[in-house]
Amino acid sequence: MANVYVEARPKGRPDGSPIDDYVVEDHADHVLATCKTQQEAIDWAKRHGHSPLVARVRHLNSKKTPDHWRSA
Repeated sequence: MANVYVEARPKGRPDGSPIDDYVVEDHADHVLATCKTQQEAIDWAKRHGHSPLVARVRHLNSKKTPDHWRSA
């Protein structure tokens, strides 16, 4: 199973700002899916054989820093 990252959009906005949608991305920032809720994005990733990771803190989401992510 490949790791994928579930991220809130728009990127780079601080905690508390509105979320438009959630994307499932691979390690190279390619968008694999766009969903309305985080749970839908997690479910999509699992259905497609991926291991979804979600950011611990919305604005701390560097894919190169494992401490920024937790398994969903």
